[in-house]
Amino acid sequence: MNRSLRVRALLALAVLALSLYVAATVPVRLGLDLRGGTQIVLETRSTPTADADSAATDRTLEVLRGRIDALGVAEPTLVRSGDHRIIVELPGVQDPKKAADVLGRTAQLAFHPVLGAARDGDETSRPLPKRPGQRVLPDESGTPLRLGPALLTGEDVKEAAARFDQQGGAGWHVTVGFEGAGRDGWARLTGEAACKAPGDAARRVAIVLDDKVISSPQVDPSIACGAGIRDGATRITGSFSPEEARELSLLINGGALPVPVETVEQRTVGPTLGAQAITASAWAAVIGTALTSLFIIVVYRLLGALAALALACYGLVSYAALAALGATLTLPGLAGFVLAIGMAVDANVLVFERAREEYAARRRPSIRSALTAGFRNAFSAIADSNITTLIAAALLFFLASGPVRGFGVTLGIGVLASMFSALVISRVLAEFAASRPGARRRPRLTGIATTGAVRERLTRRNPLLMRRPRRWLATSAAVLVLAGSGLAVRGVDLGVEFTGGRLIEYSTSSPVDPGRVRSALADAGFPRTVVQSSGDAGLTVRTDPLTDAEEGEVTGTLREVAGPADKVRDELIGPSLGKELRQGALIALAVALGAQFVYLAARFRWVLGSAAVVALVHDVVILLGVFAWLGKPVDGVFLAALLTVIGYSVNDSVVLFDRVRELDRRGSGPPFSGVVNQAILQTLPRTVNTGMGAAFMLTALAVLGGSSLTDFALALLIGLAVGTYSSVFIAAPVAIGLHARSRGGKPSPEGAAVTA
Repeated sequence: MNRSLRVRALLALAVLALSLYVAATVPVRLGLDLRGGTQIVLETRSTPTADADSAATDRTLEVLRGRIDALGVAEPTLVRSGDHRIIVELPGVQDPKKAADVLGRTAQLAFHPVLGAARDGDETSRPLPKRPGQRVLPDESGTPLRLGPALLTGEDVKEAAARFDQQGGAGWHVTVGFEGAGRDGWARLTGEAACKAPGDAARRVAIVLDDKVISSPQVDPSIACGAGIRDGATRITGSFSPEEARELSLLINGGALPVPVETVEQRTVGPTLGAQAITASAWAAVIGTALTSLFIIVVYRLLGALAALALACYGLVSYAALAALGATLTLPGLAGFVLAIGMAVDANVLVFERAREEYAARRRPSIRSALTAGFRNAFSAIADSNITTLIAAALLFFLASGPVRGFGVTLGIGVLASMFSALVISRVLAEFAASRPGARRRPRLTGIATTGAVRERLTRRNPLLMRRPRRWLATSAAVLVLAGSGLAVRGVDLGVEFTGGRLIEYSTSSPVDPGRVRSALADAGFPRTVVQSSGDAGLTVRTDPLTDAEEGEVTGTLREVAGPADKVRDELIGPSLGKELRQGALIALAVALGAQFVYLAARFRWVLGSAAVVALVHDVVILLGVFAWLGKPVDGVFLAALLTVIGYSVNDSVVLFDRVRELDRRGSGPPFSGVVNQAILQTLPRTVNTGMGAAFMLTALAVLGGSSLTDFALALLIGLAVGTYSSVFIAAPVAIGLHARSRGGKPSPEGAAVTA
């Protein structure tokens, strides 16, 4: 074993040992869509007296943290998003109405002197214009009271607690203790009220929470005029239930929000749905990995078996990296983890195919020297293809949000882990096996000494695929028009995430006709509701934004038609946030195409970079058109699939153009069209084998992944087929045409013989 191999082996062992330790000791943090719970996105709003700036958002975050701690939620998460938004994750909370009410209350607590009962005809909802600082509000019984300016606020309160008075008959109430200047202020406020006659409305003190009188107790007759209550304590009564008393004490202790907040997004996922998603994705990973491993073992024999072992190591490293970085594994992220297993095959296939070429091109070479040359020659294509995928992952992280952002994190970690697996672990295993005496005696056992079925057929037939490149472009244009007409005829069905609205998924005991439910909801006053089947026994209801009361009507109507139905998912997106996410998606798509062009133009010539981008646009239009014809919604998960398809397509184009660049550098060969034809034939075995490996993973994900992942896997399967086609029959002909125009000539019709 030479020195470089020993260094790689020690590095691989160290990383695997560390990964095994991390995987055994550090659990991966699961997203709410996998473990169940509620996510609420709050947006701060400016008022005439307070600006919702970054500092106000920070103060709001701290107040919300205190409220959530008092709720007793295990492992809550609060993070700021931008200058005005706060993302709150509440694992295990299945009642978003209560959580949103507690979090959204501004909790502006104030203590007012009561000047007297309001006269008939007084306004009861705004300050009186003739007396600044005074206002009229109804008390607990609805009687309007004239209130003076607030003398104390929630900031003067030391603590509050819910208590039950069994002997005094007050029932559940909230005790409030004042501190500092609040003690003197409370004594002054109650002392002035004590000067009024018992029974007079002016002997009362109004306790106002968010412009609502929650209690207006009279000062006890035992309190002398001017003396007041000196111990800085009082209690708020009002026929509270235990929950109401605890909630009020929670709000007072948590403090007032410096600015109002509005719920712009709310997602609730039942624990059952999350458990099903984990189980389905786990089965998809096991079966997909087994099929992919079996495929590469059949194609590459011994080295294929070692590559399958490297795939297992890749899975361990990826899992440990997710745990060590504290990344949240979401449902799309889990799909990305499964998907990246299929992508990890690509680097191994590139190396093995280049090694086969080296072995066939030399006389009496050794397996190890062919492998070394394969790793060396494939490195540039591996680096370029993985960098383009990392660009897509980075765009998802910076431009997307929520679960789709988690997908970008998982995909990025998967790409880096796959490079380490292929270039370090797989290389150590392959070179060690190639140096064994048995491999030298029986080279065909390694899988390198044979050219493979695809390459043998290409060598025998030597097709001139680029003889008439314009025919491929004409055929592709016809397919493009057919798919694009779906966008014009049926339009893009934007999901709730991009339009705003509410999406509720129900689990029913037996299959239900969506048409019956749709008709019933229309009769109930919801004519624009979209009802679709979900899985074997489930329904999804998508409509405009609904209040909680309207959501109750929808659920009740559905249960009248479908029988018992459990709500397993509930998503509410505000219209402003939907518009923002839609614009962000378009920006992400435009930036993705631009970033790919800039990178490809820098790594290759502008001719090849432009051709690759044309193929990308083709893939995007085809995928959008197919989803339009199928009536599938275009949402954030679809955006993740679309950007992944872009990465797939670029990978194929990069491998092809890397070979074009290599052949073109040799000079004195066939014309450019012949060089492109030769590059296609030489890289086609890699394209077929990589596509087959990824197809096994995606098919397992589509069949076993459940309703939550079916559309995601379907988009990737379509994109895989379209991207493989476009890299050969669109990117290549476009490159030939652009090359001819840049030289002032026409595409050469000659092909070129394939060299094995």
